[in-house]
Amino acid sequence: MNHTAPPHSTAPHPTRPTVRPRTFTQLLSATRRGARLARLLGTGQLRAWDMPPALTERAEVVIAELAANAVLHGRVHGRCFRLTLVFEQVSGLVRVEVSDARGDVWPQIVTGADDATALRPGGRGLALVAALADEWDCVPFPPSGKTVRAVFRTAESGTAPAGATTGGRPLVGRTTADGHAETAGAAARQTR
Repeated sequence: MNHTAPPHSTAPHPTRPTVRPRTFTQLLSATRRGARLARLLGTGQLRAWDMPPALTERAEVVIAELAANAVLHGRVHGRCFRLTLVFEQVSGLVRVEVSDARGDVWPQIVTGADDATALRPGGRGLALVAALADEWDCVPFPPSGKTVRAVFRTAESGTAPAGATTGGRPLVGRTTADGHAETAGAAARQTR
């Protein structure tokens, strides 16, 4: 049997230029100084990427809150936390990720105190994250930690990201069209 091989072309294949996302990652000590440095480094990087000032200001508050949570609630003696910023130019999304070593403690939005007049020293930070970020969620960070992520859309990107339930996990919280924070439970009740 005679088989002829397909002709071999040496001409380059036409390809679309690929635009890789810009990424910034830094390990920081799980201390108050590390949390402050995370805010300063993150804000500086967003400015270096020429992000809009309004987005940079919102992201700065979210970075500060997530870094403080990593230090206060995600600290394991001798372990650092990680700040990661990702700018996906094609989709116009900026993602802020803070990873810590405590995978057994997951973030929850405090919806109200048992006593409405009681003043609580904390617990409202994730409500602030939900109000400032377009979306946020929490995913495992192997081997035993977690990553809290917040997504911001630049002015050029008017569409929702392709994976609103990243990795098949439901979104923990999001900001509704009218600017109010919504937890996954509230979203599920609305869709029923």
